[in-house]
Amino acid sequence: MIRAILLIAILVLSNSLIAKPLITKVSESFELSGSKIYTVDSDILKRKYELYVKLPSGYSNDDNKNKTYPIIYLNDGPHTFKVASGVTHFKDMDKAIVVAISFAHGENGQYSRVRDLTPVVDSGWKRYTTGGASKYLQFIEKEVMPFIEGSFRGDPTRRILSGHSLGGSFGAWVLLTNPQLFSTYILTSPSLWFKDEMIFDLENKYASHNNTLPVNVYIATGALETIQKSHMRNDMVDGHKRFLAKLQSRNYRGLKLSGEVVSGTDHYSTFPVGLAKGLRWVYQDLWAI
Repeated sequence: MIRAILLIAILVLSNSLIAKPLITKVSESFELSGSKIYTVDSDILKRKYELYVKLPSGYSNDDNKNKTYPIIYLNDGPHTFKVASGVTHFKDMDKAIVVAISFAHGENGQYSRVRDLTPVVDSGWKRYTTGGASKYLQFIEKEVMPFIEGSFRGDPTRRILSGHSLGGSFGAWVLLTNPQLFSTYILTSPSLWFKDEMIFDLENKYASHNNTLPVNVYIATGALETIQKSHMRNDMVDGHKRFLAKLQSRNYRGLKLSGEVVSGTDHYSTFPVGLAKGLRWVYQDLWAI
């Protein structure tokens, strides 16, 4: 009993002698080095959006003053910018200017993205407006790109469009309607089911008039994105496999295509994995930069 009491006393005394760190609150939030935010008052859309921009490390160094960089364009900016900034943090991945477009000012994010990222009206969506993708793409091409590529040393021949979910199906739609606006498409968990899988009809139409598709395309979907494994309304894995197989079967000249069903990820966790793998494929296997 005496030994136990002595041991407790020693422990208490030892703890009292441990220096306590001085912790001071520095800022309300973490600031991302090299990042900038701009507001675009769009004449095309009659709405305001923010552009989140991150420049690669060394961009401002004197020995890089004549260097141009690939540009990664993302939608769903409040989510994708943070993920993309993390994915491109390390040197081997920090090779591009990252640009993410926010939701429209003053709007619910889901309302904004559903309208802007869907190419046709779908009357089955009762809570949301659909069909705004054409004007949204005009906004990107005529207002966002000229600003970014006029303000920073971006290489217009190495534009990357990356999107997730409806952003991924938006990317697939751009791929088949204005493919050479971007040189590379990184699409994760694309909602290919939208409007009765209209994307497959669009691909058939494209193939009937074209035998070339000179772009790089990487598509990733999570292995858990099935009706059985996630109780989703649509089998994303099945759509992914069929779309990939359709593109492969065309033998489009100039198309470099890669895709995978990512083990262990679901609809909410595939984007960072797919973006990292897609960028690694483009940077190292295709561009060797």
